[in-house]
Amino acid sequence: MTFTRRHFIQTSATALGAAALAGPAAAKPLQFRYGYSAISWDTNIEEAIKVGQRLKMPGIEPFRQNVVNYLDKPLALKKLMDDAGLQMVTCSNGGGPDFSGNFFDKTKTPKTVKDHIKFARDFIKPFGYCDHFKMNNGPRPAGYEVSDDQIKVCADALNAIGMETIKLGIRLAPHPHVGSLIQNEHETRRLMELTDPRYVWLTADTSHLTLGGMDPLQIIKDYWPRVAEIHYKDAPTHLRGNKTVAVPKTGPESGGHGWFRNLGGDKDRPDSNGVDFPAIQAFLIKQNYKGWVVLDLDASMIPKGSNMEETIKGNLKYLVDVLHVDPGTV
Repeated sequence: MTFTRRHFIQTSATALGAAALAGPAAAKPLQFRYGYSAISWDTNIEEAIKVGQRLKMPGIEPFRQNVVNYLDKPLALKKLMDDAGLQMVTCSNGGGPDFSGNFFDKTKTPKTVKDHIKFARDFIKPFGYCDHFKMNNGPRPAGYEVSDDQIKVCADALNAIGMETIKLGIRLAPHPHVGSLIQNEHETRRLMELTDPRYVWLTADTSHLTLGGMDPLQIIKDYWPRVAEIHYKDAPTHLRGNKTVAVPKTGPESGGHGWFRNLGGDKDRPDSNGVDFPAIQAFLIKQNYKGWVVLDLDASMIPKGSNMEETIKGNLKYLVDVLHVDPGTV
């Protein structure tokens, strides 16, 4: 598929014209922008940046493991991004040396709190414009099940981190994620209940919420004042309306790999309609959302014989053809 910037603009303009006939809400200019995840490039963040530059994307979201070579020199990475016309949406807490991700063991959470505050202060803050810290909540305990007491330990740790990061102008935004400490509806709602809205927000991932047995639109609506970021990726069609955790408890699929779907599907996984993206997009437009929507795609979503750059292009095409996105917001 040839997908140039000019084609993106022309196709979007046509789609927007049709959308305008359908009603004013569909044609309303978007206030939010679209970024992409750097997770599939491992430590080669330089190549991830080049891909975003070629696609003229405005934002990139790496994980800590992607930027290990820049942990002590964030401004050098910022220059690479600036030169490529990219902003760092945020940097997630996953991976890298000497960094605690345990959120349920009281003997380990003090280091977890300390490490996360340091990362926000020393790496994210120097970028100057990152207003939130998207983060995962680490592994589930042995035995898989999570108690309310363990959720309380997690909430206390998040409140402690968020109390410090908000002083830096950075909102802490945990990410419910299958296979992690917070994955299902009870765990998500309990965490939000136990965390202080002055210090803790939410990253809503449409696929993970669906795989965790939740309705992503309902979660976004229920916690709207606290939503700091949204991830777009799809889930298998048969999971729309599912109320239980869909992924297995162990193995590589427990984290969702093999269950994620590209927007609009692909030749390997055409069963991609588990998330109602038109309804979510309409809600974001109605609420005049001004944050980031990240195409959170990983290596498991690349069709055979393709690569991540082409995979991102396919998802961008869905944004234009189905969601009628104005390329000025991408």
